[in-house]
Amino acid sequence: MQLLRGLGFFHVNMFLFSATIGTGIFVSPKGVLKYCSLNIPIFLSIWAGCGLLSMMNAVCLAEIAATYPVSGASYYFLKRALGSSVAFLSIWIKIFACTLGISAQCLLIASSLIQCFYSECQAPELPKKCLALAILWSFGILSARGIKPVAWFNTISSLMKLSVLCLISLTGIVLLVIGKKENVSRFEKALEAELPNVSQIAEAILQVYYAYLGSSFLIVIAGEIKRPAETIPKSIIYGLSVVTVLYLLTNVSFLAVLTSEEIISSDSVAVTWMNRVFPSMQWIISLLISAFLFGSVSCGIVSASRIFYATSQEGQFPFIYSMLNDLHSPVVADLQAVILSSVGIISSNMIYLIKYVGLGTWCLNLLNMIGLLKLRYQNPDLPRPYKVRLPFVFGSIASSLFLILTPVIQSPSTEHVYQVVFLFCGLLCYWLQAYLNRHGVCFNRITCYWQLLFNVSPSEHPEKLIPSLNPN
Repeated sequence: MQLLRGLGFFHVNMFLFSATIGTGIFVSPKGVLKYCSLNIPIFLSIWAGCGLLSMMNAVCLAEIAATYPVSGASYYFLKRALGSSVAFLSIWIKIFACTLGISAQCLLIASSLIQCFYSECQAPELPKKCLALAILWSFGILSARGIKPVAWFNTISSLMKLSVLCLISLTGIVLLVIGKKENVSRFEKALEAELPNVSQIAEAILQVYYAYLGSSFLIVIAGEIKRPAETIPKSIIYGLSVVTVLYLLTNVSFLAVLTSEEIISSDSVAVTWMNRVFPSMQWIISLLISAFLFGSVSCGIVSASRIFYATSQEGQFPFIYSMLNDLHSPVVADLQAVILSSVGIISSNMIYLIKYVGLGTWCLNLLNMIGLLKLRYQNPDLPRPYKVRLPFVFGSIASSLFLILTPVIQSPSTEHVYQVVFLFCGLLCYWLQAYLNRHGVCFNRITCYWQLLFNVSPSEHPEKLIPSLNPN
């Protein structure tokens, strides 16, 4: 039993679009423009630069996935490069980021759908949470059916997302070409704005990166991709290039229709843009926002379940998470991801904890790059079907250090203390699970009962599936 390698180049690109394109492009322009001091050239440059930076980081991670083509490749790699404690810390960060992100997305979908029935007041919390739970568990059932149904669903979702962004982009271009003079005048006066300082640029980059968060999703599902050494780097370069161009054109369209002050004062720039260009279309706007999030939720559940799956195979989580059903899906890991996300929906205040994961995410990217360099030095003869150039690795390290240190040095706050405490709690949990593993013989019988209940079988250890470790 093992996860099926059933995803070709087309489906991998659709997964990348679905995981990357989300509400970030609708929400982030507000904060980015604010931190750019309304400077439009800097604003657009940061969007383009972050697209290139995210591509650089993802290409560096692609070497890890090509060398260790298993699901949860980053965790598998970190455990061998930097040790079990660092690998567990990466899982600690990813689980919080995934499950709280899924909860927030499900609540946003439910809110945008229900709000249509409450045009004159705020929608009540109970029906919103019930609908969010129904959406979450529906995607959990879909994920338990295997990777192929999820791939086809994300293909439809991705095509819808691309169509919406193309519509917004083309509308903006048309308004600039044949529109009123006021649409063009905002760009003519762009160079008159003041320049932001270094701290503001760092904050703006962090805001933009929210819109590119899914760019490393393919590394999580490397064990289910055909010819990962060829497919992953090619998909990252082509896919993220398309996303970067669409994000730039979408922001140009926002600026062509709305003033900088209107963008900053808007809760959702896309909704304000739609109301200006296509008034009286609230239903369509709600459906479009929901469509943008549906694919992101399904990718989040797949990502979280593969994290549980990989950690279980390495013995740091219960063995039951790495068992597969007859559809080759880690159904117990899917269930665990859905349960944790359900807790986030029910206790919606927990979603605010996601802001404390930001520092950890960049620390994790830094650790991946350090581990990559260490592995290059210690195991130079290790077969690497895809090998990234060292300047990209050093560039990724420099960008991670810049985004970690600049906000802390320029504007220290208690939030940074909470982020450090969050990371320290991960180490405490690592020591706790290590103790339980040494005294966990009594859990074997419980695992057998769970195995019978879910009709699942143990999967092969990833080392048997990696060609570089099995030359014969």
